[in-house]
Amino acid sequence: MDQEQLLERARRYLVGTCLGMFYLPPEVTMVMSHGKGSRIYDFAGREYIDYVLGSGPLILGHAHPSVVEAVRRQVILGSTFYTLNEPVIDLAEKIVEAVPCADTIRFTSSGTEATFYALRIARASTGREKILKFEGGWHGGHDYAQQSATPAKLSRYPDAQPDSKGIPSAVTGTVLVAPFNDIETASQIIEENRHELAAVILEPLQRAIKPLPGFLRELRRITEDYGIVLVYDEIVTGFRLAWGGAQERYGVVPDLATYGKIIGGGDSLAAICGKRCLMDCCDPHRRDEPDFVFVSGTLNGNPLAASAGLATLMELEKPGTYPKLYHLAERFRDGVKKIADDLSIPVQVPGDGPVLQILFSEHDVVDYRSVLMADAKRGYQLGVELIKRGVFVVPGGKIYISAVHTDEDIDKTLEVIQETMRSLR
Repeated sequence: MDQEQLLERARRYLVGTCLGMFYLPPEVTMVMSHGKGSRIYDFAGREYIDYVLGSGPLILGHAHPSVVEAVRRQVILGSTFYTLNEPVIDLAEKIVEAVPCADTIRFTSSGTEATFYALRIARASTGREKILKFEGGWHGGHDYAQQSATPAKLSRYPDAQPDSKGIPSAVTGTVLVAPFNDIETASQIIEENRHELAAVILEPLQRAIKPLPGFLRELRRITEDYGIVLVYDEIVTGFRLAWGGAQERYGVVPDLATYGKIIGGGDSLAAICGKRCLMDCCDPHRRDEPDFVFVSGTLNGNPLAASAGLATLMELEKPGTYPKLYHLAERFRDGVKKIADDLSIPVQVPGDGPVLQILFSEHDVVDYRSVLMADAKRGYQLGVELIKRGVFVVPGGKIYISAVHTDEDIDKTLEVIQETMRSLR
């Protein structure tokens, strides 16, 4: 079946002709047929250098031989058991040994579930109901996460702005919002709500915005002083910024952390890990105790996803992997800056390591509102034009570098970016 026939069926059967919030304009809407390494291919036979990587999970690229072999071995033995299995025990051990805050772990099937359950654990352990998040921070699709993540209108801090219809106002009333990297405002909100605040949750690298020096450390200090649970959402940063994730990279350890994307190796898997005194709340042997927390799911820790994730981590653990990721990312970042400077186009390239973003802006990017100062229309146009020229990105969104991208991939991509920026100018 050719691409046009597949697209017609997709228009008929899939809401919005897409799988979620990611969709493309008609001129670049395609159906992917397969991927290999750093490349993906659509049903029209076009090849793309892929910087989406499934929205981040495929840090080893597409169809990595080690991951394919691990899944092949396991699928013959069984796809799921709803109980303990060897791959998930091996993966649990690998993650707990790598993550600074982790004494123990509970798997889920998605990052949305992981952040939702982490907040439930924090509320149960503290006996408080409110949480604080940071404007522009993304923590999945549940009602607590969909507050001031992409607000249609900006509210006064700490008022939350729901991002979706259908969210009860009672939930919105328990969510406080602060600006990322503004420790004075965050500290004031925490101080004023310390008796009601169960948790502070954040992406330590918020989208592609690095924490300013001292921000995470001071946040750790004030939450510790008031017995508030500090939760890192490491769905993106886990095993990407470093073997120990953002905790290792920035040297500040939370109480709980959520993981996803990379730990499933391209399959559906996520996790919550942290201090034993908090994680023990979801031990089913304690079901009759007052602080018991339900955390469960049919496919949690299924052996197929665990096998893919374990194979991925074993590759990442090999010497030289992280230096290569940072080398490629720096070449990409420096190349984009040089192109923009040569063309006299104001561009910022925020991010850290193999996560970055191209923003058309003269302003430093330190929080969500400074992102809004960028020319979003121009950024989107750049992305669409890159796709037309064989570079697959989320228009206006984050760019992921993989361990299988090459210097040649970066060179080719920079050539395309230069051509595209020149045309947009």
